[in-house]
Amino acid sequence: MTDIVGMLDELQKKALHDPEVRKKFLASRNEDDPVAAFCRVCRDLGYEIYEMDLINAGEDFYASMRRSTNGGGENSPMLEGEDDFYELFFVGLI
Repeated sequence: MTDIVGMLDELQKKALHDPEVRKKFLASRNEDDPVAAFCRVCRDLGYEIYEMDLINAGEDFYASMRRSTNGGGENSPMLEGEDDFYELFFVGLI
């Protein structure tokens, strides 16, 4: 359980099956710093996720995607939200 995508997938499944967990995640979006609040909920549930983990995971994913198409040149696809794992988590939750 060391990669961020796997941890987010597990947390999303927990939230979908446990109304209290889902409620905590949804409430985190209303905090002054929603990403930090989201990460606190993750850590409270035993998943060591920090803000930079989310950012780096998205950037790493985007960089891998660009490298895998045409060698990462100008014809590589531009991602629109697919690299934002925080937002994708909630898309699957709502």
